[in-house]
Amino acid sequence: MQPGFSGPERCAVIKTFLLYVLTALAEIAGCYLPWLWLKQGGSAWLLLPAAASLAVFAWLLTLHPAAAGRVYAAYGGVYVGVALAWLWLVDGVRPTAWDVAGVLTCLLGMGLIAFAPRA
Repeated sequence: MQPGFSGPERCAVIKTFLLYVLTALAEIAGCYLPWLWLKQGGSAWLLLPAAASLAVFAWLLTLHPAAAGRVYAAYGGVYVGVALAWLWLVDGVRPTAWDVAGVLTCLLGMGLIAFAPRA
């Protein structure tokens, strides 16, 4: 047997990772909008899409088939990467090499938690 993922397994890994990315985007948007309201003088109307985004975030977490604790642990690694992408794309602050090294470390841990073979 060859090491690595077969075609269907690879597809499942990609789907799972993309679901984590969508989950992180929903959480970040849900927290960013109130931040805009509180720190940047934005409209209180921002709280409505923020609440909806956080509800979507919670719902997306339920779509993962793994145990909740494992989902939360693996999600944390993806969240770090998405948050630093947000830092760059939304806040206009380019991540440092140390930021990138940290993200790669988190994603390695996420991969071990989410995709390691289980008995």
